Amino acid sequence: MSGRPAPGASVAALAAAIRGLGGWRRRLLAIALGAAAALALPPLHWVPVLWLAFPGLVWLADGGTGRRGAFGAGWWFGFGHFSAGLYWVSHALLTDPARFGWMIPFAVFGLGGVLAVFPALAVLAMRLSGARGAGRVSVLAGAWTIGEWLRSWMFTGFPWNLTGTVWMPSDAMLQFAALTGAYGLSLVTVLAAALPAVLGDPWPAARQWGAAAAGIALLAVVWAGGALRLATADSGYVDGVRLRLVQANIAQNHKWRDDLRRRNLADHVALSRAPGFEGATHVVWPETAAPYFLTTDAGARQAVASAAPPGGAVLTGAPRATPPGEAPFQVWNSLIAVDPSGAVTGVYDKAHLVPFGEYVPLRGLLPIAKITHGGTDFSAGPGPRTMAVPGLPPFSPLICYEGIFPAAVVGDGARPAWLLNVTNDAWFGFSAGPYQHLAAARMRAIEEGLPLVRAANTGISVVTDAYGRVVAGIGLGKRGVVDSGLPAPLVGLTPFAWLGVAVPLLLSLAFGLVGMIGDKFSLMKASLKP
Repeated sequence: MSGRPAPGASVAALAAAIRGLGGWRRRLLAIALGAAAALALPPLHWVPVLWLAFPGLVWLADGGTGRRGAFGAGWWFGFGHFSAGLYWVSHALLTDPARFGWMIPFAVFGLGGVLAVFPALAVLAMRLSGARGAGRVSVLAGAWTIGEWLRSWMFTGFPWNLTGTVWMPSDAMLQFAALTGAYGLSLVTVLAAALPAVLGDPWPAARQWGAAAAGIALLAVVWAGGALRLATADSGYVDGVRLRLVQANIAQNHKWRDDLRRRNLADHVALSRAPGFEGATHVVWPETAAPYFLTTDAGARQAVASAAPPGGAVLTGAPRATPPGEAPFQVWNSLIAVDPSGAVTGVYDKAHLVPFGEYVPLRGLLPIAKITHGGTDFSAGPGPRTMAVPGLPPFSPLICYEGIFPAAVVGDGARPAWLLNVTNDAWFGFSAGPYQHLAAARMRAIEEGLPLVRAANTGISVVTDAYGRVVAGIGLGKRGVVDSGLPAPLVGLTPFAWLGVAVPLLLSLAFGLVGMIGDKFSLMKASLKP
């Protein structure tokens, strides 16, 4: 006999120690566990840390002083998780530190504190359910997922870093999103990661390890289903379309300087016409790549037109304003298509604007400036729609973070054949932000069964097929172009494109109910034993 405690006894002792924590030690551990869980997000993808973070959260909630303690455990966990996962927000404010540097702690920790309410409510729901054992973990997973859905639309919405995005390195795991969206992938991930919490419960060892293994088995089934889907995938390409994505890698604090704007535009033209231009049918520039009001500035529009292939067009992000003298004066963040003659053949105005970035909420009460260039708030466009440009299949334009919202990237009416996301990730610097932004956009391709074309100023620019697989791209901080055909869309709708969030929400509710009912059934069976 070695005298060493059995693994189950060691876990039980650890669980008891965590449950017994109080005061600042309890709060500090919750923050640390939440921050550790952020290591599983892009670009690190240290997924195994979730198997430490979520059981620790469950044990903290077990040991709290009632409902208040459970809510507190969830809030401090969420605070650590979102503050660590969204640290890159500080980079946007450092583009003009003299004006906005003072906002960094409020932006990073304030945003983390607000978003932490959703995990807090999920943990509170687990506590209020009265479920125990694996049942409470099932309730937590369902409530966590519903919380992710809530934060996708409450207070204008911010569904950044959904838990399901931890699987971005695995194309097979991601295919589950075609059925349930990113929310469903979050559901099975939280369930599997939190189930080892039962190893600290007073259950028979076989039952403990069986419950923990069930979570791994669930993920294995998800992976196998995705691998089978990809094994039979045949996306193909659209005939007669060859895209050139331009990534000029212009620093954010150089984009709008009066002495550099003309050079910035010329850089995009030169890159567009670099060797290989003769094979392109259409050129795609990033968000605000053309730093002029193209619809009213004929000279700038002709410069853009010089980068349009014969018979094709340049699709570029650019600001758009009401004509001079027209009231009220408005400005839009737009995507504009310009043909070789200089004619505008399509316009889309961004609908989902970034609070404090593109407009200031409650402007009459908050005496601060918006972070983007100019003193006028951007106006919102009418919403998602399908855009038609000569020579291209119809597409859904998405500007910047419009691509992060599940079930909100395709408008009513005619269905698009692909997604076009133009963005300026120079705001994020060399941080996790661009990788997280790309992860969200790739999820939309899988959910909708539509290929994604993404042009980013400083990266990461990619073309993916309708399964979310990257077929061409150029990395972060690089200057150049990437040429690619346009992958074909899937035939028919994915389940998520057809039913939307109904599937993951119903699954989340079912997991919660099964957790509560199953736990009560187990207790009833135990009470009937002689």
